[in-house]
Amino acid sequence: MRSRAISSRPRSPRILTAIPVYNEERHVLDVLNTVRAWCDDILVVDDGSSDRTPLLLQEMVGISVIRHNPNQGYGGALRSAFQFAIEHDYDVLVTIDCDGQHQPQFIPEMAAAVYPPGERPYDIVSGSRYLKAFDGNSLPPEERRSINMHVNRRLESCYGLTLTDSFCGFKAYRVEALKKFEITELGYALPLQLWVQAVRHRMRIREFAVPLIYTDEERSFGESLDVAATRLAYYEEVLKREMELQNAPCGSNR
Repeated sequence: MRSRAISSRPRSPRILTAIPVYNEERHVLDVLNTVRAWCDDILVVDDGSSDRTPLLLQEMVGISVIRHNPNQGYGGALRSAFQFAIEHDYDVLVTIDCDGQHQPQFIPEMAAAVYPPGERPYDIVSGSRYLKAFDGNSLPPEERRSINMHVNRRLESCYGLTLTDSFCGFKAYRVEALKKFEITELGYALPLQLWVQAVRHRMRIREFAVPLIYTDEERSFGESLDVAATRLAYYEEVLKREMELQNAPCGSNR
């Protein structure tokens, strides 16, 4: 009897697009209506919004909504999205921000990149705003670009992880890989925790070029984190802590 090769690619991958929101009354309806054109299954994680966002979400039909009360933070919103994708047996989770800076038409292509034909699947397909120049790209705020580049260099020097954009929220994940993450960082440094754990679990990672669009350069990170030096120190603290917790010191996995 001839044995059959088993493909690691689902026959019809189920794709979920998750959107974390917090006080996004200006953008949420436009973003959701655009996402609908590119993905059937949509989850919104409303992280304790205090503006009209919850009321606007009630007007939307055919989307799933998780509401945090009180606010848990960006990392907490993504943790809920990860768990939802796992519990509902999706194959690919795409995360996209709700501030109008990401372009939903890339959702199908980014999701498909998780399962390239004839190759092993990728665990993370990470959007990069710096991998390719698109017509109409914005100029990033200098301090944000500088911090991003600093973290990119740290991850490369420690782990050989060559990223051009370590903080882009537009990503596609293989849902089976999400089960390996242990999310405890609930703030904006969550991506750093995920990168260290991805290295620890030897996940397969690639970047995917997306346009660089800034619609609100004054957007706040909250309290003292709006100060660049304070934010960078916070990121360094999270990196150091996660390296110790994962027993993945800088210089390993090279």
